[in-house]
Amino acid sequence: MGLWRHCPGTPVRGDGTARRKGGRRLPGNRPAARRGPGAHVPVFRQGHGDFTGLFTAALKRLDGQTVPQPPGGLQRWLAQTFPDARCICSAVPEVPGTVTPADFPHWAAPADVDVTVVRTPLGVAETGSILLTEAELGITTAGVLAQHLVVLLDPTDLVENIHLAYQHPAFQEAAYALLQSGPSGSADIGGNTVHPAQGVTTLTVILAPRATTGRGEP
Repeated sequence: MGLWRHCPGTPVRGDGTARRKGGRRLPGNRPAARRGPGAHVPVFRQGHGDFTGLFTAALKRLDGQTVPQPPGGLQRWLAQTFPDARCICSAVPEVPGTVTPADFPHWAAPADVDVTVVRTPLGVAETGSILLTEAELGITTAGVLAQHLVVLLDPTDLVENIHLAYQHPAFQEAAYALLQSGPSGSADIGGNTVHPAQGVTTLTVILAPRATTGRGEP
């Protein structure tokens, strides 16, 4: 049996009066904001010289793959790699595609996309990650609802580690930022991995220099 005592002045019914009064008092009791430089966090550079090799090895461990720029062109490579693809969403000028992110009326529309092709402004060599933001995708679900994700990466857009990635302008200026490493997957306690889980089935990064110089490492 519970013991309950009614305090004088407090409504007996749970009408939320006390909660509303408490909420009105919160702004006046809020501590003053402290503004100034945050704590210094080192970037932990290891001095790796071959960012491309480091990125390729890290992505392979996570079941993604890195390929050099196809000599026959991206369009031919896509046709040979994904022969059954009927809907190709292209967010890059290098590949025409069948649709663009601007063609989707709402977030769920990319669910029928076979392949999404997009260029990343940033790759992380240490973790094999690529950055996708609203600036590249337009509609952000195009990068996770598609069956396959093909990402163009200029090797000069690689940074060594995640600490440098956090300082990169592309990450700092984004409202939506996804650092993705490999395709979606799920693993049990025995380490048996299944693809996909809740995302793309494959992730392929093509080392393709951009036509113009991108944003570099800070």
